[in-house]
Amino acid sequence: MSAVREIAPAKLNLALHVRGRLPDGRHSIETLFAFCTDGDWLSAEPADGLTLQVTGPFADELGGNGDNLVLRAGRALAQAADVDKGAALTLDKRLPVAAGLGGGSADAAAALRLLTSMWRIDPAHAEAVAPGIGSDVPACLLSFPARGDGAGDELTPIELPEVANAPVLLINPRVPLPTSEVFAHWDGADQGPLGDWQEGRNGLEPAAITLVPQIETVLAWLGSQPGAEFARMSGSGATCFALFDSEEARDSAATAVPREWWRLATNLR
Repeated sequence: MSAVREIAPAKLNLALHVRGRLPDGRHSIETLFAFCTDGDWLSAEPADGLTLQVTGPFADELGGNGDNLVLRAGRALAQAADVDKGAALTLDKRLPVAAGLGGGSADAAAALRLLTSMWRIDPAHAEAVAPGIGSDVPACLLSFPARGDGAGDELTPIELPEVANAPVLLINPRVPLPTSEVFAHWDGADQGPLGDWQEGRNGLEPAAITLVPQIETVLAWLGSQPGAEFARMSGSGATCFALFDSEEARDSAATAVPREWWRLATNLR
């Protein structure tokens, strides 16, 4: 069997309301997931064991690979499906780490999809193990628009025709921002139910801005660009995004992004 590849699309939260705490200690949220046409890439070749090599512009930011979520996903899938198979995995890390874009969850979900196909096993096994790997992994396994409740892992697929294929510009100020730190700075106030996503908010923005003030600057910059229709922070940050009325407007803004910021001009799926 030749090498196979699978994309790990960048995840965006079009809106995110924090509602409180769940009995298991995780935060209760209501969010709307959307995914980009670009992201990390995972490839695999047949092998006796399960190994991972990380390449790409953000490989060094992952540190050691021994407990990478990609490997955890592969081990969990093999155990659930009761298979004695391996794979030599290579992760092309193109998205910044700890950036609110799905990151490890998207990579783990890509591993579940890729290995399910490569090992020729029932996709139900991937669906079963996904929640145990991370709260965002079920959404990333789907990688299409969905509403997330609970800890974000109770999914309801939805149609978003108003943003399908929409041009979007992602910007990160190149400051890693661990999700746990942002939630630790959440003020504890119930932010109310999520209705229309455009009228909603990302309720983690105030906490994230406290930790990384540059987020406020990025949001203001995005919102001031010609053709930008909507700007918001994704997930727990620090990546922010703007939807544009045309690819030309998006590309024009992308060329003007300050050099010290990471950027990605892409589209929603």
